[in-house]
Amino acid sequence: MENLINLLKKFHQTGILVIGDLMVDRYIMGKVSRISPEAPVPVVEVIEESLLLGGAANVVGNISSLGGKVFVAGTVGRDEMGRVLIHKLREKGIDTEGIVVEGDRPTIVKTRIIAHNQQVVRFDREMKSDISQSALSLIIEYVKDHLPEIKAIILSDYCKGVITRNLIKGLLELTRSEIFLAVDPKVGHFDYYGGVSFITPNISEASHGAGIEIKDEDTLVKAGEILLQKLQCNAVLITRGDEGMSLFERDGSVTHTPTFARKVYDVTGAGDTVIAAFTLYHSAGADMKDAAMFANHAAGVVVGEVGTAVVTPEDILRSVNSVRKR
Repeated sequence: MENLINLLKKFHQTGILVIGDLMVDRYIMGKVSRISPEAPVPVVEVIEESLLLGGAANVVGNISSLGGKVFVAGTVGRDEMGRVLIHKLREKGIDTEGIVVEGDRPTIVKTRIIAHNQQVVRFDREMKSDISQSALSLIIEYVKDHLPEIKAIILSDYCKGVITRNLIKGLLELTRSEIFLAVDPKVGHFDYYGGVSFITPNISEASHGAGIEIKDEDTLVKAGEILLQKLQCNAVLITRGDEGMSLFERDGSVTHTPTFARKVYDVTGAGDTVIAAFTLYHSAGADMKDAAMFANHAAGVVVGEVGTAVVTPEDILRSVNSVRKR
């Protein structure tokens, strides 16, 4: 516990840059008491609406909530939701200089209709094509300018156009393995990630990335080994939902950690929390096993909330104490 507290105190001077697909998560909360006479669908009586940071912006929000020194780069559209996203980041004291406004693509918005704590439907507004070369150049320049202030870079890849092969190539040339480069990956982009330091796939993503179906512990371990070899990274953290996480390190060690979640209401954004917590804790001085444990506590907190959520140091300390008392 003493080491945890000491590392938490270092967060404010631990610079983390998040690059990725910035989004707004829009929640429309309501209740259902009847079926529409027009079609066999529920009629949702709206009670409350909220706009939250989503995607890469949720990673940023988690680092900020944990007390980390966070920087952000990505794109938004020249629209109302883009202004909302930038305003919400600035409210948290986060510099938005690295966010490029692209007039020909909308800000990504995921709208979820929630009734009685259950998601009824989700609809997305987005453009998936790669960002423009000019936007990419501006992001690389922003990274160059802030390299002295950061200890790690997180790539939050939602396959919406920011994380490209050329971006990763540029970052690897720029950082030359001197900065921890962590990736929250997506299916279809695994061939982009060769040479990064660390990735955090879920079971489905790890299966696709490794090219084998994960159905038991043997195939899980095999997939972890394949990904380490294929990407030549230092570690792979496979998140396994209610079964916890498995950390695979280059030295051959494998660490399985059961989930610390007591209740699971909503897994939305849990991956964002995992990579934010792991990277921040590791960059503050923790080894990878302790960082995975820290991330597991963080994930256990956010899945107990409905909607995109962030975690605080106090949440982590409560979770650690709770697990010790079990």
